This record gives sequence, structure tokens and C-alpha cells, in this order.
Amino acid sequence: MDYMAIGIGAATGIIIGLIIGKFLFAPNKKEREIVRKETDDLIASARKESELIKQKAITESEGIKKDRILEAKEKFLQMKAEVEQERREKVGKLEEQEARMRNRENQLAQEKENYKKKEAETENVRNNLSRQLELVNIRKQEMDKAYTEHVSKLEQIAQLTAEEAKTQLIETLKDEARNKAMAYVKEIIEEAKLKANKESKKIILQTIQRTAAEQTIENTVSVFNLDSDDQKGQIIGREGRNIRALEAATGVELIVDDTPETIIISGFDPVRREIARLSLQRLVADGRIHPARIEEIVAKTKKQLDEHIVEIGERTVIELGISGLHTELVRIVGRMRFRSSYGQNLLMHSKEVANLCAVMAAEMGLNPKIAKRAGLLHDIGKVPEEESELSHALLGAKLCEKYGENPAIVNAVGAHHDELEMTYVISPIVQACDAISGARPGARREILESYLKRIKEMETLALAYDGVEKVFAIQAGRELRVIVEADKVDDKKSEDLSFAIAQKIQDEMQYPGHIKVTVIRETRAISYAK
Repeated sequence: MDYMAIGIGAATGIIIGLIIGKFLFAPNKKEREIVRKETDDLIASARKESELIKQKAITESEGIKKDRILEAKEKFLQMKAEVEQERREKVGKLEEQEARMRNRENQLAQEKENYKKKEAETENVRNNLSRQLELVNIRKQEMDKAYTEHVSKLEQIAQLTAEEAKTQLIETLKDEARNKAMAYVKEIIEEAKLKANKESKKIILQTIQRTAAEQTIENTVSVFNLDSDDQKGQIIGREGRNIRALEAATGVELIVDDTPETIIISGFDPVRREIARLSLQRLVADGRIHPARIEEIVAKTKKQLDEHIVEIGERTVIELGISGLHTELVRIVGRMRFRSSYGQNLLMHSKEVANLCAVMAAEMGLNPKIAKRAGLLHDIGKVPEEESELSHALLGAKLCEKYGENPAIVNAVGAHHDELEMTYVISPIVQACDAISGARPGARREILESYLKRIKEMETLALAYDGVEKVFAIQAGRELRVIVEADKVDDKKSEDLSFAIAQKIQDEMQYPGHIKVTVIRETRAISYAK
């Protein structure tokens, strides 16, 4: 409203100023009168217009004022309603919390009441148990007294203390249980033995008993003994030319070290080692040792050794009664004389296997000649003249096939280490006899060492039992004889001791075949006639 009045006043002032200006600059009086009159009219009109505008402005301002007042009232009522709603919600929450608090107080009061009741009941039970415990103690004292009197009467009657009677009873029960258990185990073992394959074991045992074979252990390194160390220099020669010539001619290595009166001949091929040994022997005996003489002696030795190898092969074939063997196979059989396997001479092993195969085949009703031939040739692949990537079993089968051997023999040779499928009956016989020959005590150097260790362990094991006086392992470890003290071990305990030692050997040791345990209890009554 104030701005409107200022505008109206300013417009009126401007109009009045224009009229005054026009009046002052009018050229004459008449015109000034006209101007004055117009001016008055304009002023009157302006006042009237301004009055209308003022009234209109007042009316509009009143309307706006009423609208603002109504808006303010509505907003106030709305805010009042919201505040009232919020207040009612808070009051409701407070009332709920108050109700929960009252419920919780009631529960606590109830629990407190229940606790008091239970405490009273517990106190009653405790008092009752105390009274019962007193009664139990009184009864226990009465029972202890009665038991002591009863034990005293029993001790007077039995003339034994309670501990002595208890010990005797326990020992009696233990002995009875042990005897029953041992008898039960024996019965089970005997029953299992009856169900075993008796015939196969019988054939194997008879074959082993009927076959006796000598065995020779040779080292893979040959040793040449000298009469004195002065000969070492002669063998070495000036700047080592003699020993180099000898190594070149024989294909072996000669080791000359500080070992007194000894030269070691080292080489993979046993035949070469033998040629070197024989050549050295002849050179030392002849005394003329120089490269030309060495080549001459080595060539002569090779020729003689080849003849000797053929002779060994022929003698072996004749000894075993084998005929029709190819000459090359005969020569290879002779070469086996100079080859050893695990310390066991290969030719002796093959002859032993041949005899075992023949006996076992005869027992089983098969052709013993074919079995013997297969047994002799089964390791022929171990003495090849040329290096081969094949195993000795497959190489032996290839050689047998090459020189026209029977297919059954070829299969037995190739399958004795399960590298070929066994298609003939003699194949498993050759395999079994090979294992028997190689595994028997003393056959091979490594097994001999383990055999001696096993014999010692066996005797130590038996000596650990109470009442054992002496232990002897006999028959190459196949029987253990245990001598017991007669005053400590009775006849019944002797049987149990034999069974217990046999079981312990079976559980704790590894051995081929079976071991017989014999317990000997001897009572000697000695008196003298004076």
C-alpha cells in the first residue's frame, strides 16, 4: 500500500510540475488562464483518480490480509493436530513400557517365592541324606567288622592269608585260561593244515630232499695274487705301457694299489676277467712282460679259454643227459661257468634248477627231459656276448627260439620271471625250481648273510623264554632244538613252550619253508655204587 501511495504522489507531482511549467512559460495572460483552468481540472481529475486507486489498493490489501490470516490459522491448526498426535503416541508407548515393567516385577516376585520354596525343600533333603549317611556309615562299620571276622575264620581254616589265596586263585585261572586258549589255537591250526594243499608241498619237499647241489660263490671282481710286491712294477712297465697293453688286449681294468701282493682285476664280463687272470698268471710265470708278449699270451689264452668253455658246456650237457642241443647253446652254457648271480655260480644254479625241474616234472607225470632242458637254459640270457636291451629272460627265450628249441622250453625260459604268459605246464615248474634254488639257505651270498642273522635271531628268541637252558639251530635253520631245565618246565609246559616258540617265530621272523621246533626235557638220575 505504501508503494502505491508513493507512486500516485509521484505521478501527481509530475503532472503538477508540467502544468506549472506550462503556466510559467505561457506568453500571455489569457493563455495562462487557460493553462490554470486545465491545471485545476487535471489536479481534480488526478485527485479523483488517486482516490480511486487508493480505495482499490485498500480493498486489495484487506483481501490479502484476510487470506494470510486464514492460511496462518490453518497451519496453526495442522501443527497443533500433529503435536497432539505425537503426544498421544508417546503416551501410548510409555503406558506399554509401564505395563511390561509391572509384569516383570510380578514374575520376579513369583520366582523369588519359588526359590524360597525350593531352598526349603533342598534343606529338607540335605538333612534327610545326612541322617541316611550316618546310618550307612554305621552299617559299613558293622559289615567291615563282620568281613574281617569272616576272613580271619577263613584264614584259620585254609591256613593261608587273603593275599596268598587271591594270588593262587589268579594264577590258577590264568593257567587254565592259557591252556584252553592254546589248545583252541592248536586245534584251529591243525584244522587249517589239513585243508592245505598237501600234494604240492609234498612234491616240493621231496624234490628238495632228493636233489643235492654244490654251490660255488664267486666275486664279480677277480683277485690275482703275487709272490711279492716287486712284480707290480714289472707288470706296470715303464710309464705304464705294460698294464695299458694288458687292459687293451683283455678289455678289463687292472687296479694296482697298496694292497700287499695283490692286483685286482675289475670288469663286467667274467670271461674277460678270467682271460686277464690266466694271462697274468702265464706272464708272471714266464717273466717276459712287454706289450708284444702280452698280446701273444692274451691271444693264446683267449683261444684256450674258448675251447675250455665249449668243453665245460659239453661236459654239462653230458652230465645232465641232454642231447641235440645246438652247439652255440652248448657254448653259452659253458660261459655260464664264469658268471655269478648274487654270489651264486650261474652254471651250478642252472644245473640245480635242471635237476629240480626233472624231479618235479616226474612227480607230476610230465616229461622230465623237457623240464630238465628248460631248467638248464632258463638263465641263458644272462651271458650274452653282445649288449642287449632285453631282460635276460626274454633274451634267453629269443636265443632258444633262434636255435630251434621246443616252444614249451622257449615259453618256460621267457616266462620264469612273469614277463611272458605261461602257456605250458613246465613254465611254472621252472619258475618254482628257480626260486627254490635261489632261496635255499647258503645258495647266494646275500641270503647267506641274512641266513646267519636269522639263525642267531632264532636262537636268541628261544633263549628269552623262562626255563630254556640251551638252543641249537640245526639242518640249515630248518629245525630248532630247545633244551629246557627239567625242574622248571614240566611235560605239559614243554608242549606249550614248543608251540609258543613256533608261533613267535612265525609272527616275528621271515624264513623260507618251515621251521621245526623241538623242545627236549631230560631228567638224569645219577648215582654211584661205592
